[in-house]
Amino acid sequence: MKIRIVYTFLLLLFSPLLFAQTFTMEQVGKFSFPLELTSSPTGEKIAWAMNEQGKRNVYTAELPDFTPKKLTSFNEDDGQEISSLQFSPDGNWLVFVRGGDHGGGNASSTVNAQNLPILPKVEIWKINLETSEVTTVVEADNPSISPDNSLLYLKGGQVWSTPLSESEKPTQLFEIKGSVNEINYSPDGKKLAFVVNRGTHSMVGIYLDSKTPIQWISPSFHRDSNIQWSPDGKKIAFIRRPGGSGAAFPVLEPRHSAWEIWVADAEKGNAEKLWKAPETLAASYVYPFFAFSGNNDLVYLSYEDGWQHLYALNIPSKKTKLLTPGNYMVEQIKQSPDGMKLAFSANTGSEPEDLDRRHIGTVDIQGGKLTWETAGSGIEAYPVWIGNETLAYFSATAQRSHLVAVKKGRNTQLLGENLIPSDFPQNQLVIPKQVKFTAPDGTTVYGQLFEKEGGAAKKPGVVFVHGGPQRQMLLGWSYMDYYSNTYSINQYLANLGFVVLSVNYRLGIGYGYEFHKPAGAYYQGAVEYQDVKAGGEFLASLPQVNGEKIGIYGGSYGGYLTALALARDSGLFKVGVDIHGVHDLDGRYDLSPDYEQAPDLDLARKTAWESSPIADLSTWTSPVLFIHADDDRNVAVSQTVDLIRRFEEMNKPYESILIPGDTHHWMKWSNMIKVDQATADFLKKHLMDK
Repeated sequence: MKIRIVYTFLLLLFSPLLFAQTFTMEQVGKFSFPLELTSSPTGEKIAWAMNEQGKRNVYTAELPDFTPKKLTSFNEDDGQEISSLQFSPDGNWLVFVRGGDHGGGNASSTVNAQNLPILPKVEIWKINLETSEVTTVVEADNPSISPDNSLLYLKGGQVWSTPLSESEKPTQLFEIKGSVNEINYSPDGKKLAFVVNRGTHSMVGIYLDSKTPIQWISPSFHRDSNIQWSPDGKKIAFIRRPGGSGAAFPVLEPRHSAWEIWVADAEKGNAEKLWKAPETLAASYVYPFFAFSGNNDLVYLSYEDGWQHLYALNIPSKKTKLLTPGNYMVEQIKQSPDGMKLAFSANTGSEPEDLDRRHIGTVDIQGGKLTWETAGSGIEAYPVWIGNETLAYFSATAQRSHLVAVKKGRNTQLLGENLIPSDFPQNQLVIPKQVKFTAPDGTTVYGQLFEKEGGAAKKPGVVFVHGGPQRQMLLGWSYMDYYSNTYSINQYLANLGFVVLSVNYRLGIGYGYEFHKPAGAYYQGAVEYQDVKAGGEFLASLPQVNGEKIGIYGGSYGGYLTALALARDSGLFKVGVDIHGVHDLDGRYDLSPDYEQAPDLDLARKTAWESSPIADLSTWTSPVLFIHADDDRNVAVSQTVDLIRRFEEMNKPYESILIPGDTHHWMKWSNMIKVDQATADFLKKHLMDK
């Protein structure tokens, strides 16, 4: 008996990899995550949705103390998301959509992650903030609220309406050929501007009432979009892009994509071009943010100087002014109610590590004064204005997951800390370190290294590859729920004893245009894969890492790169988990019967095939776990189904998990935990010493 006790003690002492784990996947998967943060146009109050282990509910808070108040009682992990949360103009109502999956295609289609015999519905709900009554309004999606508190929504490409304060049957506002995809009321609420898509072109129209003909705003053979009213309601601004399909230019040759800013007289309908994007590749990229200021400026977002920045376009002079100079990216922009300031999130600060963080800035549109509202080692994102001086935003650290914070002057208040579960292992999480390495072509690539102190002298390593690919992993909890999940997996793996490297490869955001939009990427050559391979080699070269035990995992685009890694470099990547990845890029090009074809079409098709994981299956020898949900709206489940068939035809071993009824984003929390645990267990089984 004494010998057995001593043996057990020695095993515990000298096998740290087996016994290093101090929390479970379920515990770290209980991270708090707010969504849909919004503020009231009147009064100082905010609202947001909170995802608490799959139970998604609406919260609100207001002056003087901003104490969170839960307004809904959806107390089941049922896979039904909350989206489109918004206050009515008078601040007395909240409207939201329950159901669907708005992170991918077919967003308004119901999600049945519970596999119920009767399908759930995608519905618009309303909350009376005076009585706290929560009721369904209509089975529909894409709501907006008019200045007179009518609820508008798009259904079947048409505009429908129903009063918020009453229970009337919805009516179609007007009938029109084509599909309406944008609506925007004039400031006085008397006119509704809209964009209708008619296939080859799209137009801006104005609806007044049931008896007045639609007024068209400078109709043309182009694609008009992004409509914005001036504060006085006399002008409408919009973005114009080419219509049709154009000539069959070489498909492997990057080309400038033209876009222009136009302003129209809302009464007469005539418009003039104010600005045309410079004819460069960087200036081709069009962003959705576009608005009038409270004076004679239009503000827009552009890559024209090589970084994603805000500009002010003066309407009388037609001159532009850079509002956010510097080597950093601006995103998640909100305009103050008076139209004079912009709040945004950006990856910059006083420390080099801020390149892989987010902080909140504000800028005065007319004067150009730029103020950094947050700083330090945290992650702050998605700002909204509460009035013209106070801000609310998401706030996280490397260890604490996201909550809502309110900042007024120098005072910052964190809301709802009690919503983080008591067994969430916040104090046991590692603080990732920023690292950088060089790809074979000389490109500098950044990543985050997760490592727990102690353990074996030589630890196994895991490379994590994000999806998107227009994403950036950070030195803390991500402001996107999908990547807060993968951050929790990386923390769990580090806690097990792995050294984890999260790679921010090319095509990702945060490092300028050339990094975001490289030539020869994805199906045109997969140039970004060399960043992933370089990351694996960097990880293997670390003195504390066993270079013979390197694994890889990723989802979506990260699944594609995981599959490429296993197919091309099984010698480096000994095992992998491919989660809803893309595998077959053959067929990326239209093979129409038209005589006119791109001159390099054959080469482009060959390049697409060679950029596919399935082109290198003969050299794929590493064990792999395939995971996919069969209601995936981002990556068709057929991508994994077809690859598994090829594996079986070649007698290659594999393991797999199919999740019936769920989507790309693991709408059901228990499914997310199941996938996360399976991922970690598979890597542990193949890389950790018994």
